[in-house]
Amino acid sequence: MTETPLRPVPAPPIAEEKGAQKDFIQCSDVSLWYGKMQALRDISIKLDQNVVTAFIGPSGCGKSTFLRCFNRMNDLIGNVRVSGDVLIGGQNIYAPDVDVIELRKRVGMVFQRSNPFPKSIYENVAYGLRLHGTKKKSELDVIIEKSLCNAALWDEVKDRLETSALGLSGGQQQRLCIARAIAIRPEILLMDEPASALDPIATSKIEELILQLKKDFTIVIVTHNMQQAARISDYTAFFYLGELIEYDNTNKIFTNPAKKQTEDYVTGRFG
Repeated sequence: MTETPLRPVPAPPIAEEKGAQKDFIQCSDVSLWYGKMQALRDISIKLDQNVVTAFIGPSGCGKSTFLRCFNRMNDLIGNVRVSGDVLIGGQNIYAPDVDVIELRKRVGMVFQRSNPFPKSIYENVAYGLRLHGTKKKSELDVIIEKSLCNAALWDEVKDRLETSALGLSGGQQQRLCIARAIAIRPEILLMDEPASALDPIATSKIEELILQLKKDFTIVIVTHNMQQAARISDYTAFFYLGELIEYDNTNKIFTNPAKKQTEDYVTGRFG
């Protein structure tokens, strides 16, 4: 029998000196169906601005599906139905008048496997900028350098910007995808297991990068790696069988969870 999910808890203030917005993302009773199969059940959660929130839980528990609700990537899958509200900065992103292309500019995404385009390093980062109207090379040059610096990649690639992105290592390709995502200055950066295909050294660089990026972006990360969640996140949400079981400060989730299901998962009794 599944325990009743914990309702959203008030988050302690974070980065108040930056004017970070509390409850920047508000989800109320979000449910999702793939055809007749219900994948998410009445999920309510509130996430603050400029923090890292980790979604953890066993495979198939709904954490990646829920992550994709924030930029409506589930819309691209046939026969999907979503109910409930998802508000970002007070705007319901499932309202009929929402421009989904503009939404995905506000909410960037980095996937599990790096997916650079078969173009030069420069053109990979320039792609989204051009799509959104930046055409002048002088402007592109400035933004691309800044994005690659912010992705901790500039020093490694500055002398080969015109070479193929496919020649980069796996870890470099993933950081290039992060540079591409942040170049158009989204407010939120979604990361779906961004380091799961990387070696420990490359994973460490991605984790360091995430801690740097939260100064400028609100980051939500799905991870199977509980040690990673403990290292880099401010808050953690535990999902099981399509339900949000518990959401709280990361330290509390891993040291003193309120729910037995959470304790069993983080201590390795199942999952």
